[in-house]
Amino acid sequence: MKKMLMALSCALSLSAMAQTTAWPERSVTIVVPFPAGGSTDMVARAIALHMQTKLGQPFVVDNKPGATGTIGAGFVKRAAPDGYTLLVSSLGAFVVTPHLQKNVPYDATKDFDYISVPVQAPNVLVASPKQKERTVAEVIATLKANPGKVSFASSGNGSSDHLSAEVFWQQSGTEGLHIPYKGGAPAINDLLGGQVDFSFQNVNAVLPHIKAGKLHAIAVTGDKRSPVLPDVPTLAEAGVKGAEVYSWQGLAAPKGLPPAVKEKLSAAAIAAINDPEVKKRMVEQGLEIVASTPAEFTAFQAREWARWKTLIDTRKITAD
Repeated sequence: MKKMLMALSCALSLSAMAQTTAWPERSVTIVVPFPAGGSTDMVARAIALHMQTKLGQPFVVDNKPGATGTIGAGFVKRAAPDGYTLLVSSLGAFVVTPHLQKNVPYDATKDFDYISVPVQAPNVLVASPKQKERTVAEVIATLKANPGKVSFASSGNGSSDHLSAEVFWQQSGTEGLHIPYKGGAPAINDLLGGQVDFSFQNVNAVLPHIKAGKLHAIAVTGDKRSPVLPDVPTLAEAGVKGAEVYSWQGLAAPKGLPPAVKEKLSAAAIAAINDPEVKKRMVEQGLEIVASTPAEFTAFQAREWARWKTLIDTRKITAD
């Protein structure tokens, strides 16, 4: 009897192993918790196309926008941890929004297996065409002369562009007027029209406007200069230390992914973002390749979680 049970257990284990190592055997859904057309959607689709070719099954992007990314993230959290439902989101759903909203339908520290951060990008401080400031020192002087009156547009409360402004004000001892919009496009449109004064925007989102001379680039929030804006200094170079901020996208799955599936998924995701054509397209838009491992992403998520919780508590940032 004991030998029979051992044989049965062994057979079940081998069966389970065969199922996981055979992944994927059908189409995989990648949930993007934002509308189509944005940076996160673009990154997800680029990865999906390459993984589909490499792994031989369809990888379908499903946009589930709403509630600052938490609706889509909550959907993935409730899915089976079998590798057939994945999440690609910006940092908001992973490390920011849970600190701002009540009753978020998931625990970002417990409900996901973190697979990889494909890319990151610094934000860039840009001035509207009406502004005369061209350096960080001039922006700070204007802020100090008009405390709480100089407007900074963002794509919404808790977005990386909003948090960049909060860090900048904190580290420079200034205070601006935050103007949140429902997305990056309307914020950029009003910036171009001069309805708002400044904004910290994702480099890839405003690069065409900078190159066309419609917006003035003053500084980037990275720890080094952006290859697509080599003449624009970092905030640290301009005298504002400790204000490094990156916008990033992450690939995750429901918690409990079989190890064999996680390993295969991680390898495919890293290969996808390092594909020469994909890499070239990303870099040309100002994105920086990260392609982290599950262990690296898990540690990074924990650091980012703690950092933004501290800032949100200190600055008393709310979702309203």
